Amino acid sequence: MLRSAFFAMLAGAVLLPAAEYQVGVATAVITPHEPIYLSGYGGRDHPSEGVIMDLKAKALVIRDKGGSRVAIVTMDLIGIPRGLSDMVAARVEKQYGIPRSHLVLNASHTHTGPLLAGNLETMFELSPQQRQVVDEYSRNLADTLVNIVGAAAGKLEPANLWFGNGTADFAINRREPTPEGVKIGLNPAGPTDHDVPVLKITGADGKLRVVLFGYACHNTTLTALFYKLSGDYAGFAQQYVEKAQPNTVAMFMELCGGDQNPNPRSKLEYAEQHGKELGTEVVRVAGTKLQRVSGPIRAAFRITDLAFAHHTRSTFEERLNDKNVYRVRNARNMLKAYDENRPVRSYPYPVQALSFGKDLTMVALGGEVVVDYSLRVKKEYGAKGLIVAGYSNDVMSYIPSKRILDEGGYEADDSMVYYGQPGRYRDDVEERIFESLADVLKRVGRAPAR
Repeated sequence: MLRSAFFAMLAGAVLLPAAEYQVGVATAVITPHEPIYLSGYGGRDHPSEGVIMDLKAKALVIRDKGGSRVAIVTMDLIGIPRGLSDMVAARVEKQYGIPRSHLVLNASHTHTGPLLAGNLETMFELSPQQRQVVDEYSRNLADTLVNIVGAAAGKLEPANLWFGNGTADFAINRREPTPEGVKIGLNPAGPTDHDVPVLKITGADGKLRVVLFGYACHNTTLTALFYKLSGDYAGFAQQYVEKAQPNTVAMFMELCGGDQNPNPRSKLEYAEQHGKELGTEVVRVAGTKLQRVSGPIRAAFRITDLAFAHHTRSTFEERLNDKNVYRVRNARNMLKAYDENRPVRSYPYPVQALSFGKDLTMVALGGEVVVDYSLRVKKEYGAKGLIVAGYSNDVMSYIPSKRILDEGGYEADDSMVYYGQPGRYRDDVEERIFESLADVLKRVGRAPAR
């Protein structure tokens, strides 16, 4: 009896593959401790009024057999600015030896998260006390992000990675054509990417430890009428997965959802509904037979300058008489830059790629990247074993495609004021980004599709 039980146990153990990687994960609550302005909607006129759910930052560190490590950090935040990202990256490299190219910082873009110093500040006119709250939160956030990377790196355990895809249908293209031009609305005929990439991580015992998943859609189910902190649908999706799979950490990455909105929206129950739909699909995919991921980790990171369309001092002097208060604030900032002999002509844009052998490649792009980019990357490099994320490492503006620049509208023009930029990008923005993409993808071993 004991002998047969022993051989049955041995047979079961043989079925488990040897661990290909080592993995560590850490989580921190980043909910502000006091009322703070929520970011994403300029119409809000007072700080937050409570909490629907705690906001989280989560760090995943993966080490391959050769000792190369990568850290992926996800956050229930609107988007982190370059100053914060650079500070965190420099400290992570100094303290834990993880180089800049091997660190991904991705924000869910929840519009019921706190305002951060250096991001979308043109939207608000804060009192000195309100400014102090935002500055202090931002400083503490930097410490938290560095610390959770260290915590994850300090508890690596044998693990295996598995990858697959699902779909969720609640994202809709929001660029609605009208006789007066493109407006934010509903455009069922517009391009979307309903893909739900799922990275499943199991321990040496085969038990589920981490699920990393993404979706290309704004976290704007909760509109400007909401003043309570939450992670929107992405927060509910993570809660759903962790409840369905106890002792599992669920991590959400915002993909190229710059021109995508959840539909329907403007009710809390809709955020719960979308979160349940996404979470249910993630759990379903994680329970299927997935592609095992193996091979060495490779990473590449590149900064490329994106030029803004031509402007002069008079461009902003004329804006000072505008009836739009945001355009006036922006004009004052741009004139100050002219006065200091540093007019804003371009922006240093981050492009990053990671690969795990030949089985999985992750692209991480800065800014609010529109869906055209993910669709084009998948067309040119193949969709299999590929994650294309936006909102990574720096969220400085929308990143429009050439098509959207030609059409105009919020993502091409109006939004730039809120981000403190001088105006639209030059028409070559998409091609400059894809030139950089070709470089980083080549360096991590991802070849164009044939």
